[in-house]
Amino acid sequence: MKDFQQKFLNLALEAKALEFGNFTLKSGRQSPYFFNAAKMLNGSNLYELAGCYEEAIKDANIQFDCIYGPAYKGIFLGSILSTVLSKNGKNYPLSFNRKEVKDHGEGGNIIGANPIGDVLIIDDVISAGTAAKESIESIKSLGANPNLMLIGLDRQEKGQGSVSARAELENKYGMRVISIINLDALIQFSAKDPEYSEHLPNLKAYRESWGA
Repeated sequence: MKDFQQKFLNLALEAKALEFGNFTLKSGRQSPYFFNAAKMLNGSNLYELAGCYEEAIKDANIQFDCIYGPAYKGIFLGSILSTVLSKNGKNYPLSFNRKEVKDHGEGGNIIGANPIGDVLIIDDVISAGTAAKESIESIKSLGANPNLMLIGLDRQEKGQGSVSARAELENKYGMRVISIINLDALIQFSAKDPEYSEHLPNLKAYRESWGA
């Protein structure tokens, strides 16, 4: 793993944002691990976390016009990334969505300026891809181009068919999906670290059952 990937993994483990055990996902699948970026708000080093996302952007050599953070995890991830980028002289319009449309005041379901041009969607994880599709369709309805997505963890799972949720998004929308780490990285990490090696068989079995 590259330095920023190892740092991201260490931050996730320290904050217990990444946990091993037995978890039921939103998709109904039983998973031997779970990633919840919200736990990084509990005293984690958010500046270093934002730096991991920034390094992933540099590593992928991507260009975009604005940032969109889906509610709820994308709200704080988009905020800390924008802060770090602006500190380095790169200012991008930032927007989020509401879960429910506001019918008073400014109205609508977008907080911030409407996305324009090429949009970078930032979020914590991709599993079956359902939430990502909702964000993409919402951005497209506003006339913008959601052609990039940056996530912390790609679970590398099947979407609605036999290919991965990531591949489904890329094929259907002609976009590029980038992740800092993925399930393969967790398997490699567990194989090398004695503290987590007991989880290796379950991770491999899950990859065999649901991986694509």
